[in-house]
Amino acid sequence: MKSLFNNQLNTVDLYKLNSTHTNIPKIKEGHISAQFWAAYVPCNTQYKDAVRQTLEQIDVIHRMCHKYPEVFKFATSSQDILDAFEQNKTASLIGVEGGHSIDSSLGTLRTMYQLGVRYLTITHSCNTPWADNWLVDTGSEPEAHGGLSDFGKQVIREMNRIGMLIDLSHVSEKVMNQVLDISEAPVIFSHSSAYSICNHKRNVPDDVLMRLKEKKGIVMVNFYNDYVTCQKTADISDVADHFDHIRKVAGSSIIGFGGDYDGVPRVPDGLEDVSKYPDLVAELLSRKWSDEEIRDALGRNLLRVFREVEEVRDHQNGTKPDDIPIPFKEVQNSCRTDFGYQYASSSTCIQSFYPVVLVLTLLNKLL
Repeated sequence: MKSLFNNQLNTVDLYKLNSTHTNIPKIKEGHISAQFWAAYVPCNTQYKDAVRQTLEQIDVIHRMCHKYPEVFKFATSSQDILDAFEQNKTASLIGVEGGHSIDSSLGTLRTMYQLGVRYLTITHSCNTPWADNWLVDTGSEPEAHGGLSDFGKQVIREMNRIGMLIDLSHVSEKVMNQVLDISEAPVIFSHSSAYSICNHKRNVPDDVLMRLKEKKGIVMVNFYNDYVTCQKTADISDVADHFDHIRKVAGSSIIGFGGDYDGVPRVPDGLEDVSKYPDLVAELLSRKWSDEEIRDALGRNLLRVFREVEEVRDHQNGTKPDDIPIPFKEVQNSCRTDFGYQYASSSTCIQSFYPVVLVLTLLNKLL
């Protein structure tokens, strides 16, 4: 919506839009009862206007639900998803894809939750001031925090407290394991696949899959060719191989459908758009997946994780919000002021107090 139309939703008809993987007829044909819409902005907005741009993405999701109420039901809870299913509508949830979108602010994290955001991807393809991304594991970016910084650990605990799902797609392997150590609630990989099938660092290694099972989390399989086969081409059978492998390693209880439609330039043959989800179900059935395993992967696993995240939130009801800010030295840059950091010693801060000191000195002399 942002890249094609600069969020000018009034100029778009989602019934007729054909240049994307997703439109309303394709959603209907794909029998999609729930969808996380990604409020994503690129990494080059970090330290600049990431928060504003993310708010605009949140806004367009809200407006989309208002424009097409016969199709979409805005959802912020596991029960909302079930209600939408009963109403034959597509439950529409918001995920913010990239920790840079909160600008290292717990207050911004909480505000986005109030606006309906229900998962945060800890990083995208860039380090934040508090977490390392997957490119660190490739050696193409330097490790900045040894995984999570102390403030990064605060973010994880605050997400538990408010009831926001923690998404580990795009993070380094160290971050995966640290979050699994820290989080009281199950975590998700919203769009990642199996590393043993395709050795791409965006995928999940077997030891983490086992830990995810212990944590009762979920990995939602990505359809991007480069993560499916580590090549430019792939087909529906290759995607099913990832489902089979994850089931073999950690069981069907941790599997979901990740898609990543309209977020990637290449998708497998046979999975050209969101209308093709039933074909993947048919492929899994042909591989002797049971009806119960299919139902779990299609939605029950995610609903279970969502409920457990809500239970952790409810258990912490009454716990005070974390209001300790990230240390200024960890976010200091030319686009950020030190307002509120009273111990900061920038020249701007010193100059702002100088006239007050001068006036007080003159008054003392007069008195």
